[in-house]
Amino acid sequence: MIIRRLKRDDIAAMRALNAVFAETFEDRRTYEGAPPDEAWLARLLGSDNFVALAACDGPRIVGGLCAYVLDKFEQARREIYIYDLAVAEAHRRRGVATALIERLRLIAREAGAWVIYVQADPVDPPAIALYSKLGVREDVLHFDIAPAPRES
Repeated sequence: MIIRRLKRDDIAAMRALNAVFAETFEDRRTYEGAPPDEAWLARLLGSDNFVALAACDGPRIVGGLCAYVLDKFEQARREIYIYDLAVAEAHRRRGVATALIERLRLIAREAGAWVIYVQADPVDPPAIALYSKLGVREDVLHFDIAPAPRES
């Protein structure tokens, strides 16, 4: 298993990673329903504030994570938010998710991040077990706030 960071020209790999997310999360509408164009993905993958890691078994992407590097205002430091992490069912329980997070930890150190954080759904015991093994649990509430409606 090779873990690699996707770069600006890895458009096809990012689309393959989205397919893994779509299947794992059983949410094809979100991950494949309105895919961004190549220019959008190239800009995102070329950004210092976005990290996409792919777990590759030969040429096939079998897992990965996407994270955002957030520059903080209260101190000159950064934190990293793992937005999505998934491993294809046939490759689970082999240390792939742990290897992805360990690679992100190295990236975090190089970026000057003081913490990496992630949310887990209460109905996902494997994710909670993984994150409990690697970090400290904080119980917080999550709220989605919609943007203001467009003026007509």
